[in-house]
Amino acid sequence: MSEHPATETSASQPAREIAVRASKVSMDFGNGVLAVDNASFELEKGRFLTILGPSGSGKTTLLRMIAGFQEQTSGEITIYGKPVHATPPHRRSIGMVFQKLALFPHMTAAENVAFPLRMRRFNPRSIPGRVEQFLELVKLQGYGNRRINELSGGQQQRVAIARALVFEPDLLLLDEPLAALDVKLREEMQLEFRRIQHELGVTTINVTHDQREALVVSDDVIVMDGGRIQQHARPVDLYREPANPFVAGFLGLSSSVEGTVTDGGELKAGDQLLKGAPVGDIPPGTPALAAIRAEQIRMGATQSALKACDVSLDGLVRDTIFEGERQMYVVEAKTLPGTVFHVYHHDPDSFDLFDVGASVAIGWNRRDMKIFRNSA
Repeated sequence: MSEHPATETSASQPAREIAVRASKVSMDFGNGVLAVDNASFELEKGRFLTILGPSGSGKTTLLRMIAGFQEQTSGEITIYGKPVHATPPHRRSIGMVFQKLALFPHMTAAENVAFPLRMRRFNPRSIPGRVEQFLELVKLQGYGNRRINELSGGQQQRVAIARALVFEPDLLLLDEPLAALDVKLREEMQLEFRRIQHELGVTTINVTHDQREALVVSDDVIVMDGGRIQQHARPVDLYREPANPFVAGFLGLSSSVEGTVTDGGELKAGDQLLKGAPVGDIPPGTPALAAIRAEQIRMGATQSALKACDVSLDGLVRDTIFEGERQMYVVEAKTLPGTVFHVYHHDPDSFDLFDVGASVAIGWNRRDMKIFRNSA
């Protein structure tokens, strides 16, 4: 039986055990701007949460408050029902991996992994076996006797992960640990994080500004901007159903059009009516901003080629960018001068279908263009 309190649920549903709860948490550093502003969320035991946002959004400050490194100005943070600062730092069952790994260069990989066990006074006879077990978990069996400077960047990353997990913490915190790696290694390590977390089931909170990382590794994602939580959802829901223009623009590549909402829930931009899906209740005449993702736009030589789309417009190719697995087109809508749409074209047999200056048609389905109230 778990030693942690479970959240009460109906008899027909399994209990949801809340590992981390933040309730109306704010952090004021005294400069007149809240680094974190009234943030609230819950994280169930065993899930992987990523806090995503641009630099200065408040994500690292929120993580530091969860870790107990900084005490919030207001609100409360609990881990398994206990306020963070009610537990002395050396008794908190929290593993951490930082961007700067803070490995001990004078120690071997095995000695680094063993360090938190010795600090927590584990049985000395059990330490070698446990260290070997976790080096194997991160695929570093046979590397235990190597010094840190004898390991590659990715291998050092794995040592840091093993060290953070070896004492089996209740919570693992990751502060942009992959930011310093090259793209290929970073993508490999993202999959490794996901594998290890699934294998151990450790509750994890990750902080990053890397959109792909957030979508790949996470069960849940929080998007932050200006110290506020903009949306908290599963990756697929966050991507497909953004709550506001910031989330729509921050995740993936989107094109936007400004206008006003009509009686029929369409966007009127200039003389053009664009069918879309309003997000929330937006009264007619309200200034609005519509956003659509590059992969949701279809492209053809003429509008007749896009009969399956709810909306089609004539356009002019302004630029083409080859991205390896796809071609990206920048298309200006002829009826919306100055408005450009980014379009991903994935067919490898026709990457060079349209040249710069070519007349084309673009189209999409109503549900794919999200219309938001424009608060700018």
